[in-house]
Amino acid sequence: MPSLKQSPAELRNMFGENLRQLSSSYASISDLSRQLGINRTQFNRYLSGESFPRPDVLARICSFFKVDARVLLEPVNEIGAGQDPILNTYMRDFVGVGASNIPNDIFPSGFYRFSRRTYHDKEIFIVGLVFVRREGTNTFMRGYETKDAMVLQGLPTNARAREFRGLVMQQEDGIGVLVSRRNSMTSSFNYLYRVASFENNYWVGYITRTVPEEVGKPRAVRMVYEYLGTKVANALPVARKTGFHTIDELPPFHRRLLRPDTPLS
Repeated sequence: MPSLKQSPAELRNMFGENLRQLSSSYASISDLSRQLGINRTQFNRYLSGESFPRPDVLARICSFFKVDARVLLEPVNEIGAGQDPILNTYMRDFVGVGASNIPNDIFPSGFYRFSRRTYHDKEIFIVGLVFVRREGTNTFMRGYETKDAMVLQGLPTNARAREFRGLVMQQEDGIGVLVSRRNSMTSSFNYLYRVASFENNYWVGYITRTVPEEVGKPRAVRMVYEYLGTKVANALPVARKTGFHTIDELPPFHRRLLRPDTPLS
C-alpha cells in the first residue's frame, strides 16, 4: 500500500519514474508526445518529476498506457499485477522478464509463414500464416487455423473458432510462444531459434500440443517460421496457399529445415 504521507515531490517523482518506464518501449519521445497530444516540453517535465498533469491529461495518459490513476502512487509494475498470472510478484522475475521488451531485431513484428508436419499423418504438412505485433512492452501473435484442419478435428470452421493468439517470450537461445484458442479450448507451445539464411529471416524449432498421449501420433513436431515483413501485399499470396500440403509442395528451404526423414529428438 502506498504511504498516506507522501509529499507532493515524492508523488511527482513516482509519476515521473512510472512514465519513464511506460515510455521506454517507444523509440521516440517526440512521437509519443504527439500520439498523446501533449506538448513535448511539458511531457519532459512530467518525466523529470517537475510537475503533475491536469486531470484530463492524466486520464488521457492512463487510457493510452492502459493503467489507472495509481500511476501517481505506486510503481507501475505493481499496479494490477496481483492477479496477473505473469506479472504478479510470485512469477514476475521468472516469466514476466522474458515476456517484456523483446527486441524487434530478435523476433520482428510482421507476418510469418510457418510449416510443420501434421499430427495425424506424417506424409502431410500444414502451412499457415501468423502476425506478430508489439503492444507496449508485450509481444503478441495472432493467426487462424485452416478450415481443413478444423474439419479434421471435428471443430467449427467460423473465424471466431479458428482464431488463436499467443504470448511471445524471449528464451536464452531463442523464442518461446504460448498459443491458445479462445477459452483455452486447445493450447500449444512453440520454441524457435534463428538459423543462418540469405536474408536472416528463418527460425526453426518445434511445436508441442496439449493432448493425452495417443499411440502412433506425435505430440511434438518440428516447425519452421519464415519472416515475410510487415506489408500485407507480401502476406496475401501466402494466405491463399495455407492448408495441407505434401513435402514436395513446401518451399525448398522449409523442406530442408524440417528434415522430414530425421526424427525430432
